[in-house]
Amino acid sequence: MAIDFDVEPEFQEQIDWVENFVLEEIEPLDHFMSAGCDKNGNPLDKDGWDAIRAHITQLKNQVKERGLWGFHLGPDLGGPGLGQVKLCLLNEKLGKTRMGPTLFGCQAPDTGNMELIAHNGTEMQKEKYLQPLLSGEKHSAYSMTEPHAGEPGEFQCSAVRDGDHWILNGEKWFTSNGAGADFLIVMAVTSPDKPLLERASMFIVDRETTGVEIVRNVHTFGTNLKENYNTAPGRGGHAYIRYDNVRIPAENLLGTEGAGFVGSQTRLSGGRVHHAMRAVGVCTKALDMMCERALSRKAKGQLLADLQMVQADIADSYIQLKQFRLHVLYTAWLIDKTGAYTSEIRKEIASIKISAAKVNHDIVYRAIHLHGALGMSNETPLGDMWMSAPQMGIMDGTTEAHKSNLSKLLLRAYEASDDIFPTYHLPKLISKAQDKFQKIIDAY
Repeated sequence: MAIDFDVEPEFQEQIDWVENFVLEEIEPLDHFMSAGCDKNGNPLDKDGWDAIRAHITQLKNQVKERGLWGFHLGPDLGGPGLGQVKLCLLNEKLGKTRMGPTLFGCQAPDTGNMELIAHNGTEMQKEKYLQPLLSGEKHSAYSMTEPHAGEPGEFQCSAVRDGDHWILNGEKWFTSNGAGADFLIVMAVTSPDKPLLERASMFIVDRETTGVEIVRNVHTFGTNLKENYNTAPGRGGHAYIRYDNVRIPAENLLGTEGAGFVGSQTRLSGGRVHHAMRAVGVCTKALDMMCERALSRKAKGQLLADLQMVQADIADSYIQLKQFRLHVLYTAWLIDKTGAYTSEIRKEIASIKISAAKVNHDIVYRAIHLHGALGMSNETPLGDMWMSAPQMGIMDGTTEAHKSNLSKLLLRAYEASDDIFPTYHLPKLISKAQDKFQKIIDAY
């Protein structure tokens, strides 16, 4: 099967429409939302925000009319079932924006949670939780990481069976959208004495359940600390949540008991590919800004574009971005080809997850550096892009964890040498070659 990233003309029209929609509708919406006021600096009143919400609904309807709402979903869930390569090509366009995923019904963390419930949920759970997610009526959060640990073997949040309920106790950290979610999917230890991959289970917890407390609503750096203490819904952020004797109906167990860690990979593997391709969108935008700046700004009477070090930065950024983009598309193609997350595919997913953080860091840093004081200000998108660079190396597994996993997967294909010298030791290879060719000489 040939490696081919081309798409049929009809789908290329969809990509072109999305690209124009991003430019004409989503980017202006991003800019307006970041200001949150009119041209006179006046905050919007209730009618103003109602008008903006109505406009957002109209934009969502345009997306639905194009058949692109929830484009990450398969036909069984009402989506187009595009396959990973096409998903990547669309995510590349939306990666340049903040509001894009929301307008297309594919925003995190809802997308991953849709997949979790679709794969592991009961019919009741699908009706009560999945369908409202698909339609955009409800929003969710994924509550896994804990304040003291992000590694499953160190988790302490637990759930104990009590008749027809489970009793949940513990704390979770950096639960994205936790303060504004209608429900949460919580990972909790249910069998602490079992092997690591059988210790935890997942539960669906309604946000308003007694005992669910938002301790703080943590934001990334660059946001004033006082925002962390505003736990009202709709503020964004990553919730620090305390679960204090939360009673969960037994029917809210998601999947089978003890299958939480294994089940979570359904959510994380595909999401890592989508994150990587959105990183391509971010870096493409940073490179575009770098090139415009180089052609617009002078230093000591010379255009920046004529300086060799600037040229080197632009060239390095282009090569790095192009190689990364092709690797992500290759990984997506492999998934489409096999329809499964095999060990071969897991190697590639780990690789692009590792690369995403470095590519994001390197290209955005060069763009900031080229812009000088303007790059350090909050008057270009570069500040937000820069904050996303270290985030790429932490979310969905740290770079170090993926490197360790990748090396283990790679080493499985090799064997140790049983000789004192390695198999590639030249004197040994020459001796074998001499034996072979001596026979040829003798025969001649």
